[in-house]
Amino acid sequence: MYKQILRPILFLFDPEQIHHFSFWSIKTAFKIPFFAHIAEKMFRIDSPKLVQKVMGLNFPNPVGLAAGFDKDAKIGTDWRYLGFGFVEIGTITPRPQAGNPKKRLFRLPKDQAVINRMGFNNEGADIAAQRLAKMDRKGIILGANIGKNKDTPNEKATEDYLICFEKLFPFVDYFVVNVSSPNTPNLRALQEKEPLTDLLLTLRRKNESFPNPKPILLKIAPDLTDSQLDDIVEVVQNAGIEGVIASNTTIYRESLQTDASQVSEIGAGGLSGKPLTKRSTEVIAYLHQKSKGSFVIIGVGGIFSAKDAKEKLAAGASLVQLYTGFIYEGPALVKAILQQILM
Repeated sequence: MYKQILRPILFLFDPEQIHHFSFWSIKTAFKIPFFAHIAEKMFRIDSPKLVQKVMGLNFPNPVGLAAGFDKDAKIGTDWRYLGFGFVEIGTITPRPQAGNPKKRLFRLPKDQAVINRMGFNNEGADIAAQRLAKMDRKGIILGANIGKNKDTPNEKATEDYLICFEKLFPFVDYFVVNVSSPNTPNLRALQEKEPLTDLLLTLRRKNESFPNPKPILLKIAPDLTDSQLDDIVEVVQNAGIEGVIASNTTIYRESLQTDASQVSEIGAGGLSGKPLTKRSTEVIAYLHQKSKGSFVIIGVGGIFSAKDAKEKLAAGASLVQLYTGFIYEGPALVKAILQQILM
């Protein structure tokens, strides 16, 4: 029903406006026990065979909602009603920020893709913490993707990550350090070996100062060369964090079916969706081989089918996340992946 009826209607409207409308609709529906129960019956699969113990956490199933979708934890743990085993909120910054000027979110239906240059628009760590504190944590794992404010210079970026880490620590199960968004000026420079090592070691020390440390992952770009991926393996191992999320959006525009003039008119931003399927799986496989499986990999990028998800798991991912595939395929995608895993 989603692909045949709802999606064509939703795609008639501005992507960002329909995103907010969809959030309001889902949030409102899930406040009514009847609708939450119906959604759970339709889309959720519970089975001991789906439970994954990763990073010391028991994930109800290996399919999660990627960061960038529920930036401010407005639905949060209620995503479990649509079948997700985990959800990652954010990216959260210390202070609220409006993000980049609109229009900043674009669909490329011919490519089953999205371009965004949102720019870490969010209500800030304090508001996120207040929402998270009120949530029922039953039946889902919750992660927080954290970043720096746009006006924070890179040399002070660590302070921003520490603020987010401390404020959100009591309310989440794991953290993701985002240094790979293409939509915050100079952010990707933090992926360089030296600043990245310093940042992760500082966060690890802060983490270990708490009685029950939380897993920390690093989210990387798909645009890194093999040499840069080698550095990532070394940094992750030396910093002693739990793993990597591969991968964020890409700045490349090769081999798109959408007319080149339309893509050029859209301008800058990160590309997600089908064009990223192959590359993100290649990055997963490369990291898994180079690291000899020494750290966790969460696979994200261009998952539109159970086959796509299983390829990422076979390449070395322990878990997978959906974003653009969820927009194009709808909530039935989660169930389809889980059904295939059980076969």
